[in-house]
Amino acid sequence: MEQNLTDRSFWKAFWESRKGLIFYIKPNYVFGDILAKLIAEKNIKNAIELGGFPGYYATYLKKYQKLDTTLFDYYIHQELINQLLEKNGLKPGDINIIEADLFSYQPEKLYDMVLSFGLIEHFNDTKAIIETHLQFLKPGGVLFITLPNFKSVNGWVQRKFDKENYDKHNISSMDLQLLKDSCKQLGLKEIEAYYHGRFTVWLENKAEQSKVAKAIVKAIWVAGKIATRIVPVESKSLSPYIVLKAIK
Repeated sequence: MEQNLTDRSFWKAFWESRKGLIFYIKPNYVFGDILAKLIAEKNIKNAIELGGFPGYYATYLKKYQKLDTTLFDYYIHQELINQLLEKNGLKPGDINIIEADLFSYQPEKLYDMVLSFGLIEHFNDTKAIIETHLQFLKPGGVLFITLPNFKSVNGWVQRKFDKENYDKHNISSMDLQLLKDSCKQLGLKEIEAYYHGRFTVWLENKAEQSKVAKAIVKAIWVAGKIATRIVPVESKSLSPYIVLKAIK
């Protein structure tokens, strides 16, 4: 696919510059409640996380849901993965690792669940990137995709204070109807797409921001938290994430 908005060098630099990558993953990790319900309902035994380095969800699913999990990414730093596993009471080798190009790799097995978190919005052809997930999925298997909602207040924050990162995202992909239509065209069923989370904002380059910028973002965060505590809704304007679920 020639329309990807990032490349391997981008992700290598991105991950090598990040601080605080290694932490204890709590049982209530974001999206965990949704995943637990799906796993129980669909009797899921194994899963693959695409584009998921350093493997937070592969680790979560192994630790708390006892799944046979695989992490697939274009860029892998094995030492960081081992540190994350050890921090969470697991051993190196407890999750399977595949380092390869998603668009040329030929899967050796199919999985009960295929997941990605913050992957598909880095490509211009939304339907095509969703379709790459399906090559890993068993018939009857669960597709679970999340992406940020930058058509929200958080998107304004990204565009205003981190335009370089914002431009690495396909904002048009963050559309519920587009996501549902893409899945329908790919022959999927039981399709759901919805906004998730009441409110938050973040910056990938927070450490590089001025004191004024940090203060503005903090004020927005506080105001949004207060507002959604009073009126607890999930919406296009305020919710930080989009969730897409479907069955092959």
